[in-house]
Amino acid sequence: MTTETTSNPFRGREQPAAILAEIIVEEGCREHPLAKEIIKRAGLPVRLLANDQSTGSADPFYAQNLSQGKRQLVLARNKGKFLKSCPGTREYLCCGYQVLNIGMNCPMDCVYCILQAYLNNPRLSFFINIEDMLVELTNALGQDRQLFWRIGTGEFTDSLVLDRLTGLSRILVEFMRDQPNGVLELKTKTVEIDNLATADHGGRTIVSWSLNSPWVIDRHELRAAPLSQRLSAAARCVSWGYNVAFHFDPLIYYPGWEEGYEETVQRLFEAVPRERIAWISMGALRFLPSLRSIVATRFPNVSFFCEEFVPGLDGKSRYFRTRRVALYRHLLQLIKRHAHPATCLYLCMESREIWQEVFGYSPEDQGGLSAMLDRAAGWTVAS
Repeated sequence: MTTETTSNPFRGREQPAAILAEIIVEEGCREHPLAKEIIKRAGLPVRLLANDQSTGSADPFYAQNLSQGKRQLVLARNKGKFLKSCPGTREYLCCGYQVLNIGMNCPMDCVYCILQAYLNNPRLSFFINIEDMLVELTNALGQDRQLFWRIGTGEFTDSLVLDRLTGLSRILVEFMRDQPNGVLELKTKTVEIDNLATADHGGRTIVSWSLNSPWVIDRHELRAAPLSQRLSAAARCVSWGYNVAFHFDPLIYYPGWEEGYEETVQRLFEAVPRERIAWISMGALRFLPSLRSIVATRFPNVSFFCEEFVPGLDGKSRYFRTRRVALYRHLLQLIKRHAHPATCLYLCMESREIWQEVFGYSPEDQGGLSAMLDRAAGWTVAS
């Protein structure tokens, strides 16, 4: 007899979190029920971290220690706010995303990952005081039921990469089920979807995957799931009633990029029903200048950082405008051949001028980027 356990095509493959070698628990967190569950599931050595030992101090050998740091998971309390607006910049159009901070860093090694330059501690961390998180979410969503919230957990870590240890996705999914003025987006490069299979989501969660060309995924997204497995996972989530989304970010210029992205788009729409895709974003490679030296230390054979870049208005290095427009126009035409009219196609952190060149309009012509995405999520003021 075939069961979910034996039919799951992802079960048994090595997971990114398999590199974990040690659990570090902040003093005072060891007896927290969730910390106990994670320690039991992980079956790893446990070390206590005294209150006077910092988990966030600057590491003078940060780049060299990143690989070792990703083998250590710190279980800690978040002493600040969980929910914050996306750290966009006013120079480029932001989508109005709300970031739910569940932890820091990621056990995968995507060569271009901006977290390598954004954080100053090589360890992974997960915040166990989810009871405080849920109170904060309840208060925020309850302030004004006419205000719609798009909330995501994939800003400072991958949304699902530690989910088989933490079980957080199911808790958040079932919390959001009862929130009529919000939607949760779980963004990932993994196939860690087991906890979503039987979760009662009520249509309030969108599961999304970052996609790229096979060339980029195979060579530069280390320990992330292959393209075929990401698309199979998306199809399974659709079969469980979820809507899905996809993010082509970062788009990377390399010889043969046109054919590479065309292959990905073709395979995407062969695998996933187009009417179940809420949105698809595009964003060209951009990075903090300090990332170059970190990548040179960790991945000395990577060449695409040797292309020509220009300082952006947000302080990040970007491709020249003409190259970004070429990347976006090509991908947009590929996607528009297949996409459902209701799917929101948009640029991540780009200027009105680039929008005009690529789409022929600015988001303000459609009521603003936030409104475009809210509508794609099924929200109307009369809801």
